[in-house]
Amino acid sequence: MATAPDELRENLNALRLERDGAPARPRRRLRWVLIGVALLAVAGMVGKRIAAGRVPTVQVATVTLTPPGAKDGMPVLSGAGYVVSADRYISIGTRVSGRIDRYLVEEGSRVKAGDPLVQLDAREYSAAVDRAQANLRLAQAEAALANVKRERAESLRRQGVMSQEEIDVRRAEADTAEARVGTAQAELQQARVALEYTTLHAPRSGVILAKLKEVGEIAVPGGFSGSGDLVRMANLEDLRGQVDVTEAELAKIRMGQRAEVTPDAYPDHHYAAHVVKLYPQVDKQKGTLRIEVQIEKPDEQLWPDMSARIVFLEPLEGAPGTTGVLIPRSAVRTGTQGSYAWVLRDGHVQRTPITTGPEFADQVQVTAGLTGGEQVVIGDTPPLDDQEEVHVAEHA
Repeated sequence: MATAPDELRENLNALRLERDGAPARPRRRLRWVLIGVALLAVAGMVGKRIAAGRVPTVQVATVTLTPPGAKDGMPVLSGAGYVVSADRYISIGTRVSGRIDRYLVEEGSRVKAGDPLVQLDAREYSAAVDRAQANLRLAQAEAALANVKRERAESLRRQGVMSQEEIDVRRAEADTAEARVGTAQAELQQARVALEYTTLHAPRSGVILAKLKEVGEIAVPGGFSGSGDLVRMANLEDLRGQVDVTEAELAKIRMGQRAEVTPDAYPDHHYAAHVVKLYPQVDKQKGTLRIEVQIEKPDEQLWPDMSARIVFLEPLEGAPGTTGVLIPRSAVRTGTQGSYAWVLRDGHVQRTPITTGPEFADQVQVTAGLTGGEQVVIGDTPPLDDQEEVHVAEHA
């Protein structure tokens, strides 16, 4: 039976290559096979390391700076709405009936308070004034005659010629005549007012939106659902933006808050505004509340019922007009020592403490810790360590 050294010797002899001109190709082939196996093993180890999360893949975003001109703040909420007049529409109707003689304005005309708008046929009302004036003169003449009779009767009474009963009759006749004068004066005033009503005047400054009847039609006061209206106008000195805000967003709105109105017709025009009205009731079917912002400096390019985008603003923390640093909300992390962000530097993440300010939609102001231009890790990530190597995901 062979001993252990003998077995080892026999195994080594079996592996020995003959030197009598045998080719060395098998040895080279074996070397390359071993090298390939080693490379595959290394690649597998790296792949396993990445797959195991030891080299995490992350998404990054660049820290931005707000423009110095953003004095009113940054957007926190926006919505589609309309431009409306603070007084809504002013519908002007006649207070007396009559045929429409002519319009003194056209659609789009800008008028001031007191300007004439519509003229009705005034001949009938002018005749009524003349009749009332004649009645007044008649009543005044009768009153004058009655007073003369009363004075003569009183004189005769003092002479003992006329009885007291006759004196009382003359005094009653004089008082009745004076009352008729008062009635005639009131009728004359009423006729003059009716004559004035044949000309419709603008109750305040504004712009004419529509003429609701044609010349020659009969205008009547009142009517059902505004059927007696002749002119519709709006006050363009006090224009507002109106938008419906969902209940979930109401916490972002407050009275006096700065806003910006951009009409769809002029997307390059931005009008400064502020919140002036929160309607007192929520629309339970839509789950929204109507908000109005007053446009501070309206111009001739703004018209009622224009569609517009209304943006609500929140001021940056710090001195007015200063530049702010903004990062995505998903980049802000919270730890036991406060807020921080993962800043990417040379392929490694660095834990950077930050101080946050107000939130603006999907962004947060950073008041300390970042200066702008850095790249920060955003979104959900596996647990990271300070100075850990990461892979940056390619943007789609």
